[in-house]
Amino acid sequence: MKITKLLGVAATAALATGALVTGTPAAASSDTLLNQEMVPALQRDLGLTAGQALARIQSETAAGTLEQSLASALAGSFGGASYNEATGKLRVGVTDAAKLSQVLASGAEAELVRFSAAQLDSTVDKLNAGERAADGAITGWGVDTKANRVALNVLPGKSGVVDSYLEKSGVDKTAVSVVETTSAPTLKYDVRGGDAYYINNSSRCSIGFSVNGGFLTAGHCGPGTVTGSNRVAMGSFARVSFPTNDYGHVRVNSNWVPRGVINNGTRVSGSNVAATGASVCKSGSTTGWTCGTVGAKNQTVRYAEGTVYGMTATNVRSQAGDSGGSFIAGNQAQGMLSGGNSSVTYFFPVRPALSATGTTLVLG
Repeated sequence: MKITKLLGVAATAALATGALVTGTPAAASSDTLLNQEMVPALQRDLGLTAGQALARIQSETAAGTLEQSLASALAGSFGGASYNEATGKLRVGVTDAAKLSQVLASGAEAELVRFSAAQLDSTVDKLNAGERAADGAITGWGVDTKANRVALNVLPGKSGVVDSYLEKSGVDKTAVSVVETTSAPTLKYDVRGGDAYYINNSSRCSIGFSVNGGFLTAGHCGPGTVTGSNRVAMGSFARVSFPTNDYGHVRVNSNWVPRGVINNGTRVSGSNVAATGASVCKSGSTTGWTCGTVGAKNQTVRYAEGTVYGMTATNVRSQAGDSGGSFIAGNQAQGMLSGGNSSVTYFFPVRPALSATGTTLVLG
C-alpha cells in the first residue's frame, strides 16, 4: 500500500554546540541514510547543490540546538533567533546590549533589538484574546522574528481596518507591523489523487506522523472513519481539535502497523524544533515532496472555518489534499500541514499535538 506516513533525515555528523558548520559533511553511516527524495527537493526548491543541502541540514541542526540553549541563558533579554542562510549561523536578538558578547562567544551572530521574545508573544496573546473583534479582512498575525515585530496580515487594500482592532486589543502599536497578504488562507483537503487516506469514504487528507497505535494529521480533516489509500478500512479519529488548534489523532485497526518510516524506508529520529529561517520539507498526497524555509512561528491564522493559534508559517508549496502531511527539518518531525494561500503554507507543531493526545512518535 502506498500511503504517506513519515519523512526522516538523519544528520550525518554530530556538531559541537555553537559550531555551525557550512562545509561538506562526513558521509552518512548505513543506519543514518538520508531521505532519497529530500535532498533533490532541497536542491530544486532552494537552489542548492547536493553538498550544500547536506551541509545546510547539519548547520541548521546545530542552530536549533544552540537557539534552545541561548533562549534559556538569556532569559528575559532573548529577542528571538533565526537561521542566517548566507552565513550558516544562528542570528540572535537581545534587548540588553551587555549580553551581545555572550551571544557572540557562543558562535552565533548577535543583534540588539527592541522587543524581547516574551514581549512579542504577549502581544500575540492580546491579539488572540480579542480575535472575535477582528475585521474579516485581517487574515492572521504572528511573531516575525527577523523584523522583531508581530506581523499582522491583512488583505490587499484593507490596512485601514487595523488601527481600530489594535486599539481594542490594547497592544503596543509599535510592536506590530502590517503586512498585506496575497489572499485569504484556506484549508487544503478533499482533492483527488496522490498518497492519501480518506475520511468517511469521501474527503482526502495526508498522513502526518506515526504514533503509538495510529498517526497524527490535521484536525480539520476529521472526524469520521478512515480508510487507507487502498480503500481498506484503517480506523477512526480518536480526537479532533479544530479550530483553535489543528491536529487530529487517528487510531488504526490491527490491519495497519504504524512504522517510524516513510514508504521509501527513511526513518524519523525525533522532534527537535527548527530555527526560523531553517530549511523545511513536507510530504503531502497532492504535491509530494516540496521544500522551503521556516518563515515565522507562533502564527495566528483566521480561516473562514475558524481561527487556529500557534502555527508556523513557511514558503513551502502545497495544495488542497496535502492537509495533515509531514513537515520535516533534517530528520526531525516539525508538524502537520494545516493550510495557507498562494504564498504561505502553515503547519501545526507536532510537539503540542503529541502532548495533547498523549501519544509518542514511532521512531525508525
